[in-house]
Amino acid sequence: MKVGIMTMQRIRNYGSYLQAYGLKRLIEELGHQVEFVDFKVEPSVDKKGIVERCIILKKILQKLMRGVKKFKRVVNKEKQSPFECFIKSFEKEYIKDLGVTRERKYRTAVDVLVIGSDEVFNCTQSKGVGFSAELFGAGNNAGKVISYAASFGNTTIEKLKRYGIDKRVKELFGNFSSISVRDMNSQKIVEYLTGINPKIHLDPVLVYDFKKDIKDIVDIENYILVYAYNGRISEDEGRVIREFADSKQKRLISISGEQNFCDQYVYCRPLEMLSYFKHADYVITDTFHGTIFSVINQRQFAVLVRSDENAEGYGNQEKLNFLLEKLGLENQRVESLPQLADIIERNIDYGAIDTIIEKERKNTIAYLKEQIDFAD
Repeated sequence: MKVGIMTMQRIRNYGSYLQAYGLKRLIEELGHQVEFVDFKVEPSVDKKGIVERCIILKKILQKLMRGVKKFKRVVNKEKQSPFECFIKSFEKEYIKDLGVTRERKYRTAVDVLVIGSDEVFNCTQSKGVGFSAELFGAGNNAGKVISYAASFGNTTIEKLKRYGIDKRVKELFGNFSSISVRDMNSQKIVEYLTGINPKIHLDPVLVYDFKKDIKDIVDIENYILVYAYNGRISEDEGRVIREFADSKQKRLISISGEQNFCDQYVYCRPLEMLSYFKHADYVITDTFHGTIFSVINQRQFAVLVRSDENAEGYGNQEKLNFLLEKLGLENQRVESLPQLADIIERNIDYGAIDTIIEKERKNTIAYLKEQIDFAD
């Protein structure tokens, strides 16, 4: 069977890459051929948010430029900038491991098109891919369309109504033979619009066994890993994190986003990045996938959960709170900064979490087998 995956496979982001990689491997292990299918990026429905986002990004850039000299970077033999090396390494990985070519491929003929995982349904965000109907199955060239662990991100029912696209989204869900989501917010939206109670599945980064694929390159020790987007860690949060690191006499290493309170920033390839989680003494993150990377490497960690208000319009509480509750990790959520030290040193029962993940892994395989093997 030829299976297409439509997700955020072209986003230069560790989480986006690894969820695409994980889902591809899971489907291939079922004996199918996999090809990624592109979608057309459309304008955002949040016109006001676009302007506000530009202002925010300008402030973040100014902040980063002030702190950039504090980082210790390694430049390769060709004297390219670290960012250039990072982007080129990503492009190589996308071509080699995902088979994503530089030329975009639209409406690829496939037996089954799987839309997801990642925030493929997040259609009201002011940044990213806009409201693309193709991410809801429009204009496909597939015998059957399903979703897997798809997320609305911080899009809510209220936002769909505010921008007047709730009826259109409801109509588009008619393209799907089966709908799978990865969080309660997404489940509630689908049920509200369609009357269908979709299945909830874990993100493929949790379901696929990455232990066998991690490229272990780390030759440093005694460090705390900070995994967050640029500009999202506040000065107060940075100060508390710095104080905790100093109290433990550990270095602060940042990945994904540059943090000017850290000692070193690391550019690396996705499967190499996982090895930095593997060897970290502690992890502090404010992202969905940063939490997952901590879990699959069984680290002591703390999570900063963001609402739209405290994340400058792009919160993560809808998806992140559900993930923590699903895995029984609510206690790793930082409600107030003075609690960070106590939270990050709490013992985590990874045996119980492994049991949950193994059960969900079986549910995922059963769902994919049922939907792909019995395609019309």
